[in-house]
Amino acid sequence: MTQPIKALVFDVYGTLFDVHSVKVKAEELYPEHGEAISQAWRQKQLEYSFLRQLNGQYVPFSQVTRDALRYALLQLKLHVTEEHIADLMEVYLQLEHYPEVDAVLRQMGDKQLAVFSNGSHDMLDPLMEQSGLAEWFDHIISVDDIKQYKPTPASYMHALNTLGLKREEVLFMSSNGWDITGAKSFGFRTAWINRAGLPVEELNLDPDSIYDDLNGLLEWK
Repeated sequence: MTQPIKALVFDVYGTLFDVHSVKVKAEELYPEHGEAISQAWRQKQLEYSFLRQLNGQYVPFSQVTRDALRYALLQLKLHVTEEHIADLMEVYLQLEHYPEVDAVLRQMGDKQLAVFSNGSHDMLDPLMEQSGLAEWFDHIISVDDIKQYKPTPASYMHALNTLGLKREEVLFMSSNGWDITGAKSFGFRTAWINRAGLPVEELNLDPDSIYDDLNGLLEWK
């Protein structure tokens, strides 16, 4: 018999919040380069988190994000100043959340709600507070608590221990295919929020559900 879902666990970056909303400020600082900066920054941010995990050289995600930004600007042969880096890092604390998020969360109050992110608390907590979303969540869980980035099994175990549930009682949502495969391998039930319309990862760890946005979660009410 399938266990009922008792907790909904949301990834943050790309799932609740649009990481590419940074391109507005990037375009202001570097005209005609906003989109390129946003794309290169995100790609390098993920790459650095994976490399640091593999190399055993953990630093908080705020440092990973800053390092990735500096690299992205250098890669694009743009002038790097500490002021511009500080301005763009500040935008990461004020990312725009996707338009359906508030309405969906409002209808899920009968379950435990948590966010679970690679973001360190110095990034994650201000973002959740300023957006007004923090009030909906029972837990704001960061891998920084155990210094193990997703998609390591230890990171998902940290989330599970915080929830105090069985793996199969958790529905984990992410827009990132690599995060979905990690959670599925760990034993969570998974819903891929496939905002970009990408193919399923070829890892034999298909998500339980696939939705274009968070509205699809309403069938789990």
